[in-house]
Amino acid sequence: MRYEGKLYRALNPVYAREPLSGRGAELYGGRFNPKGMPALYTSLSVLTALREANQVGSLQPTTLVCYEADIERVFDTRDEATIEAEGMDAAAIAAARWRDEMKATGEARTQNFARRLVSDGYHGLLVRSFAPGARGDDLNLVLWRWSDMAPCRLTLIDDEGRLS
Repeated sequence: MRYEGKLYRALNPVYAREPLSGRGAELYGGRFNPKGMPALYTSLSVLTALREANQVGSLQPTTLVCYEADIERVFDTRDEATIEAEGMDAAAIAAARWRDEMKATGEARTQNFARRLVSDGYHGLLVRSFAPGARGDDLNLVLWRWSDMAPCRLTLIDDEGRLS
């Protein structure tokens, strides 16, 4: 599928000056990227982005950014048959144990799934949010490829130069 529209990201202020880097995910790994693979975890709504960034404890200092996106090759995990064709299932995608798998084997099943999708030419993955309080229609778009031009254009909205 193709995604066109706004995306939101709630960042740790440490990374606020580099909202297009994907460095934090690259350093630590995430549900859909192994360590060493940059990724941007974005959301389709502001509230989902805030929930994602503050999953444990109280609300911490957070920088909220918005992007204009036109991403051509997005894998949509909302279609059960599509994910099963890729050797996954909804339960495996939602499993909270991905961090334990990463520690035990070096790469979680969801991270391996992401690596396969990247090698198949996908730029990102549309997936429901698993953050506490998220509803079934709260969606994230995890990006593995992004640039300032097609086919995976992502532009930070910062008309006033606040982050420069």
